[in-house]
Amino acid sequence: MKFGIIKERKTPPDRRVVFTPDALVTITETYPDARVAVESSDIRFFSDQQYRDAGIEVCSDLEDCAVLFGVKEVPVANLIPNKAYFFFSHTIKKQPYNRDLLRAILDKKIDLYDHETIVDSANKRLIGFGRYAGIVGAYNTIRAFGIKFELFKLPKAETLSGKDALITQLKRIVFPPIKFVVTGSGKAGGGIQEVLDAIKIKRVTVTDYLTKNYDQAVYAQIDVLDYNKRKDGQLLDFKDFYTNPKDYVSDFERFTKVSDILITGHFHGINAPDILTKTMLQARDCKLKVVGDVSCDIAGPIACTLRASTIAEPIYGYLPDTHQEVDFFHPAAIVVMAVDNLPCELPKDASEGFGAMFMQHVIPAFFNGDADGILARAKVTDKGKLTPKFSYLQEYVDGL
Repeated sequence: MKFGIIKERKTPPDRRVVFTPDALVTITETYPDARVAVESSDIRFFSDQQYRDAGIEVCSDLEDCAVLFGVKEVPVANLIPNKAYFFFSHTIKKQPYNRDLLRAILDKKIDLYDHETIVDSANKRLIGFGRYAGIVGAYNTIRAFGIKFELFKLPKAETLSGKDALITQLKRIVFPPIKFVVTGSGKAGGGIQEVLDAIKIKRVTVTDYLTKNYDQAVYAQIDVLDYNKRKDGQLLDFKDFYTNPKDYVSDFERFTKVSDILITGHFHGINAPDILTKTMLQARDCKLKVVGDVSCDIAGPIACTLRASTIAEPIYGYLPDTHQEVDFFHPAAIVVMAVDNLPCELPKDASEGFGAMFMQHVIPAFFNGDADGILARAKVTDKGKLTPKFSYLQEYVDGL
C-alpha cells in the first residue's frame, strides 16, 4: 500500500504535516509493505530536502498513492477522484461553508476519513492537535491580557522555537491576583492546564474558586456539569448530559462573576446549551476581561466570539452592550483571542505529536485488517455515498 502526504493549499498557509520525515521512516521500517511519497511543498515546516535526506520520495503529484494524508481541507479543484483521504473536513457539524466540499467528495467517489471521526470503541477521539491548540491558546490569552492592560509584553508564539520557549517567556511574568477559568478536560483543556501548571498558577477547587479571594493568581478547570444544570433541577451525571443536552441550560454565569480570564478547551456537542451568553456578558457584575476561545466555534457557545482571529492579528475587542467588535483598547471592551489554527504557531511540535498519535492508532489498522474497527468508525463517505453512521449529513448535502 502506498501512502501520500499532500501539500497544504488552504489559505492562510498551514505549515503542519501529518508525518515528519522521521515518522515516515518509522512507518516503512515497521511495515515492509508500506510505501510513502510526499508532495513537494514550499510552505511545510519540514522541507522537501529533509524528506529526501531521510530516503523519502518527493514528487509533484500523488496519483499512484491509494491513501492521502493532509491536515486542513483540500480545495475542491485539487481532490483526486477515487482516493481515500484523511484530513479535517469541517463538515461533520454541517458547517455551511464546506457543503460544496462534501458534495465534491461524494461526486468524485472519494472515501473520506475525517481526523475528528477517528475514535475508539467508546467514541473517544484518538487523533488531534488539541494539546497544542491548548498550549498556544493559553500563551496567546496571557499575552492578550498583558497587551490590554499594558502590564507586560510577550513575543508572538510563532516567533518562538516551541513549547519550552513559550513556557520560558511566561515564567518571567509576575502575575497580579487574577482568576483563570478553564473549560474542558480533553486534549485542548490538558494543553491549557499544562501551561498554567508549568508557570505555577495555583489550581483550586471549583468551590474555593467561586467563594474565596486569593493574593495570587489561581485557576479552576471545569467540566460540563460544573457549568451546565438541568432545567428541572435534578442532579444527574455526565451520561445524562450527553444523552439529553436539550434538558440543560448554562450555569456559567456564576463563573463570570468572579473570573478575570476565560480560556476555553471544551468540546461543544450538537444541541448542547450555549455556555457564555450575551446576557451574561452584559450583566453589570460580569468581571471577564479576556476570553481566549481555543475551541473557537463562530456564532457558537461563546457569544463574544464574533469571528475567528488570525495569527497575524490574534485579538480584537468585544463590546457587550452592543454585541459588536471594537478596538480592544476600548475601556469597556472584553479582549477576545479566537485564532482558529493555533497549532500552526508550533508547527514542529504539533506535527511530531500528531504523527505519533497517528502511528499508534491508525496506521496499524491498514495492516491488521482493521481489527479494532478504527477505519470503519472513521469512514464518512464510501464510493460516492455517506456511510450509515454519517447519513445524518444527507440533508446538509442536499441543502435542506
